[in-house]
Amino acid sequence: MVTKDGERIQKVMASTGIASRREAEAWIKEGKVSVNGRVIEVGAKVNPNDRILVNGKPLRIKQQKNAKVLAYHKPVGEICSRKDPAGRKTVFEALPRLRGSRWISVGRLDYNTSGLLLFTTDGELANRLTHPSSRLEREYLCRVQGTVDKDFIAELKDGVDLDGKTARFEKIDFEGGVGSNRWYRVVLREGRYREVRRMWGAGGYRVSRLMRVRYGPMQLPRELKPGNYMNITPEASREFYALD
Repeated sequence: MVTKDGERIQKVMASTGIASRREAEAWIKEGKVSVNGRVIEVGAKVNPNDRILVNGKPLRIKQQKNAKVLAYHKPVGEICSRKDPAGRKTVFEALPRLRGSRWISVGRLDYNTSGLLLFTTDGELANRLTHPSSRLEREYLCRVQGTVDKDFIAELKDGVDLDGKTARFEKIDFEGGVGSNRWYRVVLREGRYREVRRMWGAGGYRVSRLMRVRYGPMQLPRELKPGNYMNITPEASREFYALD
């Protein structure tokens, strides 16, 4: 039965890989989740013997030790949704098939951005790694058109306004370049929509190429080619679970 003890229902759902915690909360609010025959609310706690139904189907709870994590090198021209009405290729098409669970992406990259994407079957882990409170570093290589004014570089470090909120690069290093293009390596601790491109755009600059090369402790492996994935060993995955 639902009690004051046990685990919060959205956390239990996320841990199975059926959904992220946010998705679980949305389903609960929509009345799609019941425990022992009763529709429940967000925050309700459940015990191991409770019968949980999601959309009328029993929720199978897995042990966390079976969770999988992999790295994928997203090429330009793929979207991060599971399906696309326009028929564009999605990142999920290249991933290995699973039984009894599904891949959950850790963050997103837009259609024209390439680089490191992490996937896991552990919804709770995905939520932890993407939640704003984690403040995990994301590192990108940016090809910017034109010569960038030094004052604007300082502004990017201090913070620029994006829709009323301040966004800043923790680090920004010039990586070279010739002609009309300049390469920069930047680090930020947020994952807002098209944030890197919009920050450069605040100064009137256009990013002609963008690649994510690191997410938290995970670097994009040099040997991982675009469109391919690599399984991350349980030993290496412990770095993610050890993050506060």
